[in-house]
Amino acid sequence: MARKRLDQTPFEVDVLNLTHDGRGVARLPDGKALFVTGALPGEQVVAQRFARSRSFDEAVTLEVLRASEHRITPRCPHFGTCGGCVLQHLDAEQQIIAKDRVLRENFERIGHVTPKRWMAPLVDHAWGYRRKGRFSVKRVEKKDKTLVGFRERDPRFVAELQECHTVIPPIAAIIPALAQLIDGMDARSTLPQIEFIAGDPRPEFDGIALVFRHLQPLIEADVAALLAFGQQHRMAIFLQPGGNDSVHALWPEAPELSFRLEDWDIELKFRPLDFIQVNAGLNRTMIARTLELLDVQPDDRVLDLFCGLGNFTLPLARRVREVVGVEGEGGLVARAKENAAHNGLANAQFHAADLTQDQRSASWMRQGFDKLLLDPPRSGAIDVLRQLPLERFKRIVYVSCHPASLARDAGYLVNERGWTLADAGVMDMFPQTAHVESIALFEKR
Repeated sequence: MARKRLDQTPFEVDVLNLTHDGRGVARLPDGKALFVTGALPGEQVVAQRFARSRSFDEAVTLEVLRASEHRITPRCPHFGTCGGCVLQHLDAEQQIIAKDRVLRENFERIGHVTPKRWMAPLVDHAWGYRRKGRFSVKRVEKKDKTLVGFRERDPRFVAELQECHTVIPPIAAIIPALAQLIDGMDARSTLPQIEFIAGDPRPEFDGIALVFRHLQPLIEADVAALLAFGQQHRMAIFLQPGGNDSVHALWPEAPELSFRLEDWDIELKFRPLDFIQVNAGLNRTMIARTLELLDVQPDDRVLDLFCGLGNFTLPLARRVREVVGVEGEGGLVARAKENAAHNGLANAQFHAADLTQDQRSASWMRQGFDKLLLDPPRSGAIDVLRQLPLERFKRIVYVSCHPASLARDAGYLVNERGWTLADAGVMDMFPQTAHVESIALFEKR
């Protein structure tokens, strides 16, 4: 009924700005905000409204009457339908400028802080970078076909991908073959997703793993088809009949996944559902920038919170006297310890702890440290920051995947705990998307 009452008559509108999620911002005659999918700042477009709320309306671009000078032709034919990218129509330099503006606005609006210096953005390859992700699978009986791809912009649907230019080329090359594989399986209606993750090539396979989630036991013929697919494409095949603990290898018998950080002579081993940074090239640059900002010295003791597998911890261990990593997920902590031993690093310790809870009695919390590194999830690090004896640290570096939580935590550090926001800047971990990663340095006043 609400959709029937919505006026969907196309209308012309001037686009003024860009939202944090990559949509154009316009104003209706009554001053109400309008978010327009597919529109860029400075453009005049014909839009059609498809949703309405109290504070803003939503519309989609039907025609561009006056194009932005920064509009480009999207590389991918699925752009506009697939929800994996939202900025392919904006040139790469302007994408970075837009993300930088999001970070600046969040600092000003949420944190009420401004860095003393803005760092140049960290960038790497704009295409073919995504080494970890999840394809959704949908069997459409009416069309007698199986769809494999990312969710569409309307997340109720799965995009039927024939190609993808943001995932690494070996994964992009097999998307149609994956759909054909599953279409021929008895389990095609009970296989909802495929996770992919890539490390370095191994002798027995090319370092890429596919995890097939299945809701019902697989018949022998389906298992044989998956096995043959893995061998043909030299990709490790894992099956997931239940939760994360149910993941097990089908082929090879015991595939080893890992990637090297050559600058620090580190090899990080991981499991197929573990978190690793999506963009390998940007990850290396990010680690180097982090160590530079921390100004690590041979006699330093560093605390690395939300450390995961040891992505920062182990390179730090090559440069400092001792580093302590703390992570909430026990499995990642176990892998981090294994990675420290694998790389011969006795000066890296790891602890499992829920950093949203009170940790003031934890042994690691009472130790003395020179530097602090934070790499929290989207929710940020405010809970643990309120517990830490921050006056004991000389420097804090904060790596963020969500500018709003970074801005909030920066406001706390500067306005309540007396630190200075010395440097900040964006990192383009996810080109072609609106996702904003950033890094900030805090110094004592």
